[in-house]
Amino acid sequence: MINFSMNFRRDASQPEKLDFILAGAQKAGTTALHYFLEKHPNIALSDDQELHFFDNENRFAQTVDYAELHRHFRVTHRTRVSGECTPTYTYWKPALERIWNYNREIKLIILLRNPAERAFSHWNMQRERGFDPLDFLPALQAEPQRLAEAAPLQSRRFSYLDRGFYSEQLERVNRFFPKQQVLVLKYETFRDEQQKSLATVLEFLGVPPLRSVRFKERNKIAYERRMTRKEADYLAEIYRSEIEKIEQLLGWDCSDWRSSAGR
Repeated sequence: MINFSMNFRRDASQPEKLDFILAGAQKAGTTALHYFLEKHPNIALSDDQELHFFDNENRFAQTVDYAELHRHFRVTHRTRVSGECTPTYTYWKPALERIWNYNREIKLIILLRNPAERAFSHWNMQRERGFDPLDFLPALQAEPQRLAEAAPLQSRRFSYLDRGFYSEQLERVNRFFPKQQVLVLKYETFRDEQQKSLATVLEFLGVPPLRSVRFKERNKIAYERRMTRKEADYLAEIYRSEIEKIEQLLGWDCSDWRSSAGR
């Protein structure tokens, strides 16, 4: 049981350290969860939703000034925890070690989505923004070359497939953080059972439940078309063994991930 009678923090304008990070994955419901957390009176979030502090290579090429991170937060006498949301952190290889060096007791919240549908959503976002002239299947086929061009860093824009290999990301998480500091949620469960999922998140963060909040899907893009069967079959073959790894790592039933693409 959580002791909700704990003392509030003393008055301060900025946190000494962040307590949690909503760390991934992109296009997996992080905007919706951020929206709900923002409604909580005991949670302080950053002034910008995605700070991209720990995946900034220029910043970490020199002595890091964490005051640059903390200035984005305002905590009050009601604040119990403070945190930020940058979904790229689980994917960006150096980010998790940097977070661990910053605060070894920090908590991580990670949402994972059907990797095929995540890839399609990611491509749609890039297409809507005018960043990718290629259709979906050609973009997937061009990804190895695009990733090679971004090396030794990772591609932020064109990593449609690469971001869906969650097992490598989770193994990196487990390398630095004990299980009690990590909460991994399935996007589809969060989408369908928002109230229950939010209660799980708030309990994990050690804050009281929200008494009233309007639940709805956030940041939903109206796609011009659905994923085709050819595209779905292409992705299903790529992610077949990866989905099995996720089931083993997390003890999940991901049969819905195998069957939903292209519906």
